[in-house]
Amino acid sequence: MATDTTADGLSAAEAAHRIATDGPNTLAETERRTWRRIVADSAREPMFLLLVGAALLYLALGQLDEGLLLCLMVGVSLGLALYQEGKTERALAALRDLASPRAHVLRDGCWHVIDSTGIVAGDLVAVNEGDRVPADAHVLSSAGLQADESLLTGESMPVDKDATAMLFAGSLVLQGHAIARVVATGARSELGRIAASLQSLRPAPSPLQRQSAALARAFAVLGMACSIVLVLAYGLIRGDWLQATLAGIALAMSMLPEELAIVMTVFPAIGAWRLSRQQVLVRRLPAIETLGAISVLCVDKTGTLTANRMDVVALYAHGARHPVTAQPMPADLAPLIETAVLASTATGPDPIDRAVQRLGAACLAPAQCHAAWSLVHEYGVSAQQRALVQVWRRADGTLLAAAKGAPETVLGWCNHDDNAAGGTSAGLLAAASSMAQDGLRMLAVAQAVLPGPSWPDRPADIPFTPSGLLALADPLRPEIPACVARCAGAGIRVVMITGDHPDTARAIARQAGLADTPVLTGAALDALGDAALDARMGEVGICARITPTQKLRLVQAFARGGATVAMTGDGVNDAPALKAAHVGIAMGGRGTDVAREAAALVLLDDRFASIVDAIGAGRRIHDNLRKSIRYVISMHAPIAGMAILPILAGWPPLLYPMHIVFMELIIDPACTLVFENEPAAPGAMQRAPRDAQAPLFSPGALARTLAMGLGPLLAVALAYGWALGALAPAQARAFGFTTLVFANLSLILVNRAAGASLFGSLRQPNRILWLVVAAALGLLALTLYVPWLAAVFQFAVLAPALVAGAGSAGLAGALLPALLLRRR
Repeated sequence: MATDTTADGLSAAEAAHRIATDGPNTLAETERRTWRRIVADSAREPMFLLLVGAALLYLALGQLDEGLLLCLMVGVSLGLALYQEGKTERALAALRDLASPRAHVLRDGCWHVIDSTGIVAGDLVAVNEGDRVPADAHVLSSAGLQADESLLTGESMPVDKDATAMLFAGSLVLQGHAIARVVATGARSELGRIAASLQSLRPAPSPLQRQSAALARAFAVLGMACSIVLVLAYGLIRGDWLQATLAGIALAMSMLPEELAIVMTVFPAIGAWRLSRQQVLVRRLPAIETLGAISVLCVDKTGTLTANRMDVVALYAHGARHPVTAQPMPADLAPLIETAVLASTATGPDPIDRAVQRLGAACLAPAQCHAAWSLVHEYGVSAQQRALVQVWRRADGTLLAAAKGAPETVLGWCNHDDNAAGGTSAGLLAAASSMAQDGLRMLAVAQAVLPGPSWPDRPADIPFTPSGLLALADPLRPEIPACVARCAGAGIRVVMITGDHPDTARAIARQAGLADTPVLTGAALDALGDAALDARMGEVGICARITPTQKLRLVQAFARGGATVAMTGDGVNDAPALKAAHVGIAMGGRGTDVAREAAALVLLDDRFASIVDAIGAGRRIHDNLRKSIRYVISMHAPIAGMAILPILAGWPPLLYPMHIVFMELIIDPACTLVFENEPAAPGAMQRAPRDAQAPLFSPGALARTLAMGLGPLLAVALAYGWALGALAPAQARAFGFTTLVFANLSLILVNRAAGASLFGSLRQPNRILWLVVAAALGLLALTLYVPWLAAVFQFAVLAPALVAGAGSAGLAGALLPALLLRRR
């Protein structure tokens, strides 16, 4: 069949030269956080300002050692922030690269799929339904092309594009397909002119981010108020305003949970990076919060449960079924195959069309391929018209229409089929229903010679005659039954949605291990009101003959029932359902740009197993996030308590700013790197999904978390009180601080276990945990036994027996409350 493009496109060498000259096909993007930006942002944090203030105060009073040590700690804190946030930025940059759209481009005479940033002026690009146009381009050839240019014009009406039209970068192909030559890329395109306005957009904080920010603000306000009261009380009672100021700074630093903001940044970003390595691209980071709460998983059959490797396995004509084998097909089946090829796009991405084209190449003689015929019109597939019809101008100038699609649609157009060679419509419908029960996808094929030089507005007005049936097989992915069973064990209900015949859907559902539930068809769904549909949703597990627009009603019905819904999709019309779902999941391999942009997640390998793995990863991330925040809150209780308790008791202060910074050097990597690196808890996918609307911490959970910190506070207070009576003041401070450090490390282990066996959790690998523990103990040893550092921290050397006693007290203070709370 004739094509409209004879050019070979640019050569790879010429494309490389042009991209070197013109630059990549990208718009000016929002500023990425460089190391200078990270340092500047860190320098504005309240914790950093308090630390710098304390260092300057020491230096102003001539206490050079203390001031220099705090300055050194400022540098260490900045270095840690650079490492943590740098890792986050690298993860986000990798995700941005993965999320870059792809484009079909002709290079050196061959079609390639490349990153759209590599498109240059002069390239020949192919666009199909659902694609986002990668650059400004002149249309060279098109079939039924319509584009949505609302991003540029604000007009929502589709725009028809013929062979003389322009396609603009950023517009969406709503219908049809075309080949076009690129004329402008990047900032030189029309879209480049509005890039500045797009840069100003900032995503809104997620619910979890808002909760953690509110919690941090509450602690910060409380800490500042207590700090002011402490400074005034200490200064007025003891008359030592310098020590009062230092104690106040220490208390303010101890009560500022600045780690919460870091945790809420690091966990989603690194979690999304980890998911990308599992072939799941996270387009919207807040979706990480919802993944583990999914309770209903609506999945497309084709390509998600099945392998999306369509092959024509049987033909039905003349009242008989004919398997497709390597042997030559009977000659009387050639008209059926010939018509099916004429009703299929030659270069499109549709797997059914590709299967039919392969069948035609294998079975038809060159004369039956009709290379001299030209395509003059196409009636595309839609929700109302579940068939593709192409009109061809034959060599003698007459027109022939070929149709291929759902049997009830195509055979419904065949009104005069009594003498049809392929069989009658009624007989073919019965055969299609029978063969569909074997899990085969059935398509009817029909043709008609048009009586005049033009074609009607609707294919239903064409006098078609049936040619026969095609039976296609798309095998179930081998891992699907195990994945469905895994979902069932996790309390996740899997609902299969397909456009196929109900009998085909039932057969695939049986193979997948889905519950044998009633089938809800698209026609039945349209006949139900919202209330009646809601009543049906509790028993529905299979939805057949569903159109993309009907997916939206299904999502809304499940959501009204209180479910947290994930929905898969790949087409243009799937976008509303993907946006409405709590987690929209688009296909990266076969999906359209529209679907990918509407979705929160993109499956790079289109596998159902990747969705199940992502849900498991979401549960792991949420569990570890709760552990981390629980650790931060519980650890701030003894630090804040020991910043104020000695003052109230008339004891010498235990904690000065350098002591608080020491503790922060343990807390920061622990709450981010250690807990983020935790493996999934055993049984994470054997429990029911959590309530997505539940707060991160209920009042009761917050009270238990604070109570977990009271044990270490009591242990440190008793240890310090005992030491003040039995040891010199410097030794007593060293003893109390050592107890606090061991309590800190013990709280990491306690919160890491999170209700499971502590000894069992120790057997779970986490290399970063032991690096942090070793570094903390090493730094503690330096402050105790290096004279200069000991003097700065106002310590004296502790005997090994005293260190062991302090460590035991800290360990007991963290473990005993955890054991008591677990028993309750």
